[in-house]
Amino acid sequence: MPRLIESGLTGIFRSRWGVAIVLTVIVLAIVGVGRLFSDGSAPTSLGNNSPAPVISIDPSDNDSVVSPEPPPSPRTSPGRAQPEAVAYAFASAWAAHEDVTAKKWLTRLHPNATRNLAEQLRDVDPAGVPAERVIGRPTLIAVTETMVNATVTMDTGKLGLRLVAPDGAWLVDGIDWEPA
Repeated sequence: MPRLIESGLTGIFRSRWGVAIVLTVIVLAIVGVGRLFSDGSAPTSLGNNSPAPVISIDPSDNDSVVSPEPPPSPRTSPGRAQPEAVAYAFASAWAAHEDVTAKKWLTRLHPNATRNLAEQLRDVDPAGVPAERVIGRPTLIAVTETMVNATVTMDTGKLGLRLVAPDGAWLVDGIDWEPA
């Protein structure tokens, strides 16, 4: 008898029709068992059966990058230069690099630069400065009360300056160059 069962199963699984019939029987058995144990009611969703979406955040919270409030006004201590004047003075000194030693060029930058920036510029050769003159007034974008980004139009591009004033005195703390 086992030999007969073995040869019957081997014959069924050798043909495509036999495999298809076996798979159909298995699927029908699974569906039948599922119906046998179900209570006959319609399936329910995992949610609360509401057609409206579930909101999990407060819509009044503002999570955007752009603030709806106006940018802060830069704060300057009394008697100190405004950030626009500092940006213009720094850009003028930065561009005045012809026929001057590196030490003298850096000395001209010192009054309007932070110690950190002055240290970074210590080994810079002024002959490598890509501009020769300022041709526009600085445009300012206030980031905070003590931080401003300035853009100064030069003869060969735009000089980007980051100004900081932690104690109310504006100084250039970073430089970025964008060629024209």
